[in-house]
Amino acid sequence: MATNRTIAEIHILQTMPPSNLNRDDTGSPKKAVYGGITRARVSSQAWKRPTRLKFRELVDPNQLGIRTKRVVEVLNKHIIDRMPDTDPQLSAEVAKSILLVALKGKKSKKKDSEILVKPRTSKDSGQNDDLEQSTYLLFLGSHQYDELAEIAVNAIASGDPTAFIKSSDVKKHIKAIAQNDRAIDVALFGRMVADDTDLNVDAAAQVAHAISVQRVDFDSDYFTAVDDVKQDSDEEGDAGAAMIGDVEFNSATFYRYANVDVDRLLDTLGDANATVQAVTAFIDAFSTTVPNGKINSFAHNTLPDLVVVNLRDTQAVNLAGAFERPIAGDIVANATKALVEREQEIDASYGTTPVHTWVVRVGKDTKAADQLAARQPLRDVLTELGDAVAARLVRE
Repeated sequence: MATNRTIAEIHILQTMPPSNLNRDDTGSPKKAVYGGITRARVSSQAWKRPTRLKFRELVDPNQLGIRTKRVVEVLNKHIIDRMPDTDPQLSAEVAKSILLVALKGKKSKKKDSEILVKPRTSKDSGQNDDLEQSTYLLFLGSHQYDELAEIAVNAIASGDPTAFIKSSDVKKHIKAIAQNDRAIDVALFGRMVADDTDLNVDAAAQVAHAISVQRVDFDSDYFTAVDDVKQDSDEEGDAGAAMIGDVEFNSATFYRYANVDVDRLLDTLGDANATVQAVTAFIDAFSTTVPNGKINSFAHNTLPDLVVVNLRDTQAVNLAGAFERPIAGDIVANATKALVEREQEIDASYGTTPVHTWVVRVGKDTKAADQLAARQPLRDVLTELGDAVAARLVRE
């Protein structure tokens, strides 16, 4: 088996109180059948979004991307920031022209009006509804907008922006900027553009759907809302509820898993320091965030019972098989034992033993994880993980 790869992976056991983290189209908590048993489930995208939003606290915003349909508006703002006296209508037209070059693939049969379209929005939305939007959410890095804005400034200064942008050298430059992304979150989570596959970025991170380690029953919270004025006056002789309803919820201990292909991340970012920062930021954010579905109703702000971080040189290993048989009894204690046993047996059978393992845990129930590595605070783990990744990225 090849031993020249670098993969960082994270395994988490996290107990959630009554909550509705991730709803389906009927408002019910998502679920899955695993091992013939109904489990609570949280989709990967539901945990990726808070993870990505946490990056704003951990990473310089200039190293991150912007995911939006309002691409003309964003680029136009970058242009105006550089040329405050520019006619906003002119800068918007230049922004649109540049983005059409960036987004339209060589083989695309779409018209310009099908790539950037006028939005159908309310006049009271408070947004700039006059500017075209892309037909899909587009994930571009802040640096890309900066570089495209510089082209726009030069185009406006030339006196003939249309001719400037249509020149072959400028068009190649625009395409190169759009294709060469260096945003950390774009590199981690990827980008797919159907109209121009040259803009696609393969995600370096994989995030599994979280599933409960035990069988889960789903409950419903019946609630009422009282009309304060009606209650105080009680003129109608009825101080009852003005509204009634119900919200479904569950509670469970989840197994969460994700990994980062460090080599692929380095290929995309092209910088070892940025790669190290991306890996540690991902592990930090994935460990310490929760989806905010119905959070004001349930306040489910928990932190993991157990975090196991592995650095492997073979392949990524999801340990969900530890919970194919649902855990019973002391859930966290027995789930920890099952996780540890599964990792040890797989590594012994397939030669996938990590080159480094770190453990962050809370309480006596997670003590079995000490068989994998000594217990440490998350801050120390992130520091040591960063150092280990940096050492492996040194190229001879």
